[in-house]
Amino acid sequence: MRLHWLDSHTTPARIEDLDRVGVRHELLPAAPDAYQPLLDTLKAERGYVEQDIVELRPDTVGLDAICAKFADEHLHTDDEVRYVLEGEGIFDIRAHDDQWLRVTVEVGDLLVVPANLHHRFFLTDRKHIRCVRLFKDSGGWVPHYRQPNDRV
Repeated sequence: MRLHWLDSHTTPARIEDLDRVGVRHELLPAAPDAYQPLLDTLKAERGYVEQDIVELRPDTVGLDAICAKFADEHLHTDDEVRYVLEGEGIFDIRAHDDQWLRVTVEVGDLLVVPANLHHRFFLTDRKHIRCVRLFKDSGGWVPHYRQPNDRV
């Protein structure tokens, strides 16, 4: 995981900045027989009942349209949980001071963006990510886009 502030900020970004807004990060082992028990424990602790794997690649049909849905600032009424199996992605997280905290997730990174926290998601220039997602129901995440007058 790589972490830095997008806005002018006087201090380097730290894990504590993620903790402050309730974002959970862990580095898990890459082998399925090693990471799955850890995900199963998280599912039991947090009430996640659905699990899938999603993959985005440069040759994914409609990739630009898929990515565009997550590029604008939004939140979900459920946690967004991703464990990266291949590739990388970028989460911009709204920090407590309304500034952007950029989190680049890589292989082995588990990231839990809590419900109701504004964020956005992008692919890196590689345009490839394969990750496990966990959900509390089969409906998945619905983005609720931030309106110009919304305050954090």
